[in-house]
Amino acid sequence: MMDMTTWILHDSHRAEFRSPFGAVPCATPISLAVAVDSRQPVDSVILRLWKYGREEEKITMQPAAEKEGRKFYRAAITAPAIQGWLWYFFIIVQGDRVFYYGNNPQNLGGEGCLYDHEPPSYQITVYKQDNATPHWFKEAVMYQIFVDRFCNGHAEGKILNPKQHCVIYPDWDAVPQYGRDPQTGKTVCFDIFGGNLLGVLKKLPYLKDLGINVIYLNPIFEAASNHKYDTGDYKKVDPMYGDNRLFQELCAKAAELGISVILDGVFSHTGSDSIYFNREGRYPSLGAYQSKDSPYYSWYRFIEYPHRYECWWGVETLPNVNETDPSYQDFIVTGEDSVIKYWMKLGAKGWRLDVVDELPDEFIKKIRTTMKQLDPQSVLIGEVWEDASNKVSYGAMRQYLLGEELDSVMNYPFRRAWLDFMTGQSDARELHRRLMSLYENYPLEQFYAAMNLLGSHDVERVLTLLCGAPPADLLSREEQARFKPSREQERLGLARLKLLVLVQMTFPGVPCIYYGDEAGLHGYKDPLNRATYPWGKENRELLAWYKKVIGLRNRYDVLKTGHWQPVYHEGQVYGYLRKISQGKDVFGRPKQDNLALVLVNAGTDREARLTIHLGCSYNGSLSDLLPGAGHYRVQDGVLQLTLAPLTGKLLMDEGWQ
Repeated sequence: MMDMTTWILHDSHRAEFRSPFGAVPCATPISLAVAVDSRQPVDSVILRLWKYGREEEKITMQPAAEKEGRKFYRAAITAPAIQGWLWYFFIIVQGDRVFYYGNNPQNLGGEGCLYDHEPPSYQITVYKQDNATPHWFKEAVMYQIFVDRFCNGHAEGKILNPKQHCVIYPDWDAVPQYGRDPQTGKTVCFDIFGGNLLGVLKKLPYLKDLGINVIYLNPIFEAASNHKYDTGDYKKVDPMYGDNRLFQELCAKAAELGISVILDGVFSHTGSDSIYFNREGRYPSLGAYQSKDSPYYSWYRFIEYPHRYECWWGVETLPNVNETDPSYQDFIVTGEDSVIKYWMKLGAKGWRLDVVDELPDEFIKKIRTTMKQLDPQSVLIGEVWEDASNKVSYGAMRQYLLGEELDSVMNYPFRRAWLDFMTGQSDARELHRRLMSLYENYPLEQFYAAMNLLGSHDVERVLTLLCGAPPADLLSREEQARFKPSREQERLGLARLKLLVLVQMTFPGVPCIYYGDEAGLHGYKDPLNRATYPWGKENRELLAWYKKVIGLRNRYDVLKTGHWQPVYHEGQVYGYLRKISQGKDVFGRPKQDNLALVLVNAGTDREARLTIHLGCSYNGSLSDLLPGAGHYRVQDGVLQLTLAPLTGKLLMDEGWQ
């Protein structure tokens, strides 16, 4: 990268340089431009395209209008007729020198950089014309439940059908831990608290009162562990949790309250202790480990039969499966009574695919096709930790968001960006660049359906991270288990979490609450992030805040599918508009005109005096919908106000035009 970067400019976020913005449907005309300082003579400007992942094209760009001392060079292209990606950068020839202008080193889009060598390319996601995600889901609020830790539906605390090699805690509030072999470090026993589906059923009124529309259940199928990611029987609820009839009842009762249930699908591997592999010999079936004559033998890849086989991340209790095997596909997806169909017929509204990057694209496409045939409004979510639009796994670009696979992905980049901002590890400009990158790369349907999470069963509790707890790698497991925040740390963490909840409930996408976050649970990573819900010991102030802000989201369409427009990103203050104008939301559906402004000051020690340009000719008064409500005058689209440290505002005009 070169230092002299001011005489050439391309900004993929601005319409004068790239139009239309962001991801586009197949066959969409696209205008691209680069601006060169008028005082710098150039011989040629070339647009270098890379198409279909294999085809290069170089287009000489034509000089156009001059503006503010810059000469614009333009090229008109058309997106491919089939879904995929376009990649581009610019080549500027000046005498005997050749310059390259491409994406910035962080690959975040927007303003790029000048290089003296081939640069990183800009991305254009090209998706199917009929790409769509269910509107009901885009408007929902999710709640993730790790069943063993949520609620025991038996008042006397009865534990249903405990497993061998499990430790049952007599105290619901005990600290979770795994029993590990001191020599090998392998887990030799699991801790059980006794949560079950009856408990989820009995807490449906709580979830309804909280404002929840979707329950996402961690795996519930029979398995040897407490986490159930080592499936033993895909067609059976684990007896610790209940039975299939109870699951059906749960779905029916939830539906009566307007709540849908989504299941966790673990299809890249099974348990070694399963009907299908049966290494431990606990099942009456003939497992693949026992005989090559097993009907399940072709599901697995043996290196040296039977003791050496491919495993998920080398964990021998999790043998990998061959998802392309016809009998496996028939059993999981396509058969008359496949796993996908069986549970959807019992009431499941969708699936979250565990480690989706380990599933072949064709397998994912078959799952989607099967689901949509059974229920066009069902939802398919993938576990992706990075930007899902350009995810590479096993050497291949993944097709998650191109219109034939996922409706939604777990939005870990959203979580990481906001956590870094709230804890002072990045400023508002960096946050803005990271959010805009997702906005630019994701099709609008998936951007508004993204599963916006702050916590999950795989990461530290959000409150622990926000309160300034020591990094996990500086503490032993025992020290992590003993960690208790000071009063000042807790105050800081709660203030930050309230701001993040405000963002989560007003940002495009589907907010997902990890059970207990709303009650103030702490915890480092697994197993400490899987403590039990503290019934009767919740942080009432935090819980009330969640209900308040979720209620506002559920009340106002503008906070769900209104247009999103960032308006302020300086220092530790970030602000964005959500708006519905001329009676239509971002998807063109009839909705009431509305304007909402969200502001967040993540700074801990100083107030911010703000002048905010709303980008429209609005004149009127905005009302603060949060506690301490006030009214703020806007003149010619300009708002001036002061924002105290660790404070957020949700300002709204319900009838603007």
